[in-house]
Amino acid sequence: MPSGPFASPNNDDIRPFPGRGERGGPPVDLEAEAAVLGAMMLSAAVITEVRAVLTPADYYQPAHETIHRTVVALHQEGTPADPITVTHALDRAGDLRRVGGPAYVHRLVQAVPTAAHAAHYAEIVHELAERRRLMEVGTRLVQAAAAPDATTADVREALALGEENVPERWQAPIPLSTKPTLPAFPLHAFPAWLADFCGALAEETQTPVDVAAALGLSVLATAAGGRTVVRVRGRWHEPTNLYVVVALPPANRKSAVFAAMTGPLYAAEKTLVETAAARIVEAELTRRVAQEVADKAAAKAAGADGPERDALVAEAVDLAQHAAGLEVPAKPRLLADDSTPETVTSLMAEQGGRLAVMSAEGGIFDIIAGRYSGSPNLEVFLKGHAGDRLRVDRRNREEFMEAPALTMGLAVQPSVLEDIGKNRGFDGRGLLARFLYALPTSLVGYRQINPAAVPETVAAAYERDVTSLTLSLADLSQPLVLQLSPAANETLMAYEHRIEPQLRARGGRLGHVAKWAGKLIGTTARIAGLLHLAAHLQDGYGRPVDADTMTAAIEVGDYFTDHALVVFDLMGADAAQARARSLLDVLTANGWDTVSRRDLFAKLSRSEFPTVADMEPAVSLLEEHGYLRTHVPPRNGKRGRPPAPRYLIHPQVREGNA
Repeated sequence: MPSGPFASPNNDDIRPFPGRGERGGPPVDLEAEAAVLGAMMLSAAVITEVRAVLTPADYYQPAHETIHRTVVALHQEGTPADPITVTHALDRAGDLRRVGGPAYVHRLVQAVPTAAHAAHYAEIVHELAERRRLMEVGTRLVQAAAAPDATTADVREALALGEENVPERWQAPIPLSTKPTLPAFPLHAFPAWLADFCGALAEETQTPVDVAAALGLSVLATAAGGRTVVRVRGRWHEPTNLYVVVALPPANRKSAVFAAMTGPLYAAEKTLVETAAARIVEAELTRRVAQEVADKAAAKAAGADGPERDALVAEAVDLAQHAAGLEVPAKPRLLADDSTPETVTSLMAEQGGRLAVMSAEGGIFDIIAGRYSGSPNLEVFLKGHAGDRLRVDRRNREEFMEAPALTMGLAVQPSVLEDIGKNRGFDGRGLLARFLYALPTSLVGYRQINPAAVPETVAAAYERDVTSLTLSLADLSQPLVLQLSPAANETLMAYEHRIEPQLRARGGRLGHVAKWAGKLIGTTARIAGLLHLAAHLQDGYGRPVDADTMTAAIEVGDYFTDHALVVFDLMGADAAQARARSLLDVLTANGWDTVSRRDLFAKLSRSEFPTVADMEPAVSLLEEHGYLRTHVPPRNGKRGRPPAPRYLIHPQVREGNA
């Protein structure tokens, strides 16, 4: 085995470097492998040169292959591939510990004599890889010929297999179920008064800071939703309402956090009710008097005769129309909980098209799905997020909410997300794509006893500022328009350029969640508007959103993107993942060394794999994760059909250890 003084600090499977193969072992030069990777991280110019010489499979060290793929992926995205960005990308993918940790990545750069010789180092690595493959071909040929029951045809097949597709060393497969380490909410993106309270509340309740922070965004959206819009560019405007759901298992004190975060909203609602009470009483009395006057006029007209009757009827009609036209303001309402779609629609209409559904349970999804009414009703939840015109039936007459703005802030159990993922209506109509998801790690079992309470000054500042923001925007009849500064617009456009290639159906990181990710830029603009208002409580509507605020919103958007990928996997959005697991189960159960495509397809469920084409994406995914390799045997002659592909199965799969 190669040896050397540079031992990996975090992973015993990572071999040290520098080093060359020991006598009798496989030919390998880990020093050259390290120099290639270090040079790629030092100079972007050599990445193309290296890729022209070797492939990721040429590395002897599995960790080096992973790092190489990460560097190339960053380079293709247009992101600089230095030790810091590579470390961050590996961490997001859940591979950092497996490759040896940040120290190992940085040590690769330190091992480079000169980046200018990267192509030469790559040639060394590639040549040694070819030699290892040839050694394996020879070994396979000897084993095939030495088998007691081997035929000449078997030996020739082994030889042909080696000539056509020289196999590399099997590396440990990457588990399909590997869940990447999800980032914590970037609390520093919030204004100080909000960040301080979320952090202190998380400490007091011993809950992940994500819970308070995600609900904090819902609180800001409740205050500003329907009252402000962000002008992105041209006619593109984004309202500032949001749908946010945070998921944690039971016993995580979600209700305590929920009550603390929403408390000031209920206080503000109470103030609005008290302020409006006199106005409502006056309007009710005015309408009652007007109705009584109209009723008396109608009675008088009914008892009249002759020409006088026509004039009295006309007067009674005018008075009745006047009375009917007098509106009594509804009692102010900011919040609702697990209400039916009909109730939500009615409340929104009463409140000028604005409302927030805030709940510490997931019952609202059952209600939306029609579990209690018998029929699903998504209309208000779809249009309430987008701000599309919504028809409402009130008092036997048809009305329209021109720009409804519904906010949702939910704290649920992860099982709720699994259940709603099974509802095709939610996904098909795009409801799931409207939510921002947070899936923090539970702290149960690791919580401190008797932690510090939220400081009184921090709690008072949070209550004061939420109440102030809510009341300052509550009476607006038309939403205020928040403008982006030129620098903020440039920052957002750079983010668009980064995200757009990731939406591609083939190879895009966000391709399988494109419905959700396609709304990410607009959602980020909404978040920027909310952060702007929270940072400038007195005059936010009078100044543009700056670049720093947009950068903070993008960081929050990246956080929700990482979490959404895992949540949609939990909800089964990636069908290839589920089918790949089924396929892996079949491979494990049958213990094949190799298997033809036809024989493999014959063992699969037709309900899950109706055609061979349905099998191919799952096969590709298993191949990417290292569970199998595709081999197409060479033609034995010029006529006839080309040979069907066969799959070489990883030894760990055959042995049931994958």
